[in-house]
Amino acid sequence: MSENTQAKELHRGLEERHINLMSLGAAIGVGLFLGSASAIKMAGPGIILAYALSGLIMFFIMRALGEMAIQKPVAGSFSTYARDYLGPLAGYITGWNYWFLWVVTCMAEITAVGVYMQYWFPNTSGWIWALVALIIMSIVNFLAVKLYGELEFWFALIKIITICAMILVGFGMILFGIGNGGVATGIKNLWSHGGLFPHGIKGLLMSLQMVMFAYLGIEVIGVTAGEVKNPEKTLARAVDSVFYRILIFYVGALFVIMSIYPWQEIGTKGSPFVLTFQQIGIKSAAGIINFVVLTAALSSCNSGIFSTGRMLFDLAHHGEAPKSLGKVTKSGVPGLAIIVSAAVLLIGVILNYMVPAKVFTWVTSIGTFTAIWTWGIILLSQLRHRKSQKPEGSKQVKYKLPLYPFSSYLSLAFLVLVLIVMGIDPDQRIAVIIGPVFILMLVAFYYIKGFNRSGKVNKNNKEHAG
Repeated sequence: MSENTQAKELHRGLEERHINLMSLGAAIGVGLFLGSASAIKMAGPGIILAYALSGLIMFFIMRALGEMAIQKPVAGSFSTYARDYLGPLAGYITGWNYWFLWVVTCMAEITAVGVYMQYWFPNTSGWIWALVALIIMSIVNFLAVKLYGELEFWFALIKIITICAMILVGFGMILFGIGNGGVATGIKNLWSHGGLFPHGIKGLLMSLQMVMFAYLGIEVIGVTAGEVKNPEKTLARAVDSVFYRILIFYVGALFVIMSIYPWQEIGTKGSPFVLTFQQIGIKSAAGIINFVVLTAALSSCNSGIFSTGRMLFDLAHHGEAPKSLGKVTKSGVPGLAIIVSAAVLLIGVILNYMVPAKVFTWVTSIGTFTAIWTWGIILLSQLRHRKSQKPEGSKQVKYKLPLYPFSSYLSLAFLVLVLIVMGIDPDQRIAVIIGPVFILMLVAFYYIKGFNRSGKVNKNNKEHAG
């Protein structure tokens, strides 16, 4: 490989098992382990329905992304598809928006790391551990992409094994009374404390922001497209598996938790994961679960730094970020792009130092808004992608979104509903203010820098990730 080529190409070092676990690893983070408790307080047992419906919408979004990614597997993913089907401005905004999305999400994850580490080191400051986590995960992202994928594989596997174990133990309590003196708990807790929807439909709607935040990260499958071996086979299988895995890990876990414990007590007596394992006699359950949620946060942060680096790499190749960010190291990693993203993440460390109590709420709500923009762009791009196909070309699409175009419009309507709910809730309203302001700033910068003039935009690198 020549030096010039090396500066442009990412290495296809990710295998199918890496992609499968990475998509789950990115999605199973603080949204499930920390965020679900606040969502349960709003919706009660009805949160199960919220996760199931939102999971179905995420399945449609991922199938829409998969349809385009399999036809054109590039590192820029939905930013590139937005540029191709919706225009250069849409691609530019989406690329920078997704970079911003993972910056704020990683801030949430390193904030969580600080909280978890204080379990073992109660006299230390959270910002110190946030800084340590940021440094370690940045170094990990400099590894060859296959080694990165290997580490992420094991990170995700720890979470998945723990959740599966909790579900199995939980069903043992529900059906056979294991850990409960042989008395089966049954599932009456689902309706015995105010019914399935104790706060009515309003409570269900208000929980949607945190529910959707929990799913943030699933779309990272698309970002890996430029570095995966055999994209057609691997991406199709990864996307297809998303829906039933969501049902198992989110809906299954929450069904078990709320069957065993009255919903209004969840979060008041400690983590339901810890309580469940303690009840069957595992005395060190709290330490074990704390280790698991720590790896969950590190895993999601790891995926975030991966995604931000690749998005800056793609923006650089379209002339919308400094050219130096479009170069890769000898191991095929966009090194400078990773360093820049990590440097911006230091803001999260500073916020943990200055306003530790508010950081998590701020960044999760802003993260949800930026995710909704990304998911909406995926759906709009897919609609234009399909309409751009000639009748014979549409028949040759290898991997199609089911129920098209109904599923596309239904998913878009659902995303708009979540935004409306966020605007109504005073605690979430900050996101509906900061998000649009950030996008307007991007638009202004786009025109000020003259990116709208074709001569300024680099059009010669459409296949740069191949």
